[in-house]
Amino acid sequence: MTIEWRYTTREDLGVLSLAGYLGAEAVDRFTGAIGWALARGTGPVILDLTGLMGWSAGGQIAVAQAARHLAENGRRLELAAIPADGSLVPDATCPPVAVHCDLSAALAAHGAQDAVKQWRTDDWPDPNHPAAPA
Repeated sequence: MTIEWRYTTREDLGVLSLAGYLGAEAVDRFTGAIGWALARGTGPVILDLTGLMGWSAGGQIAVAQAARHLAENGRRLELAAIPADGSLVPDATCPPVAVHCDLSAALAAHGAQDAVKQWRTDDWPDPNHPAAPA
């Protein structure tokens, strides 16, 4: 199982939403999504984990690495809606990572405006555009 992602830019921040399971087989896709966010936005990246079914230890390490990579490029990572099956335990080399109870709280903390632009993987679960019946 892998992840699907959606990246939405807002004024002075980006929201990277994940769906699926962030395990070893999804780390490369997640790392690519972080690169996408870094190249296409400014300000902090809020990692919205609302649609994440869970994450492995390797997935948590990938999140900590993403926080370091973003910090090296002058941006920070914040988390929204950590899965119930674990919490991020960064090591001493990880920059501080703000944790919000959900995406609404994260956006409110920044006074975020409406979305400006959005990108997503082909299979992103979109309730406004259900899959066509077979």
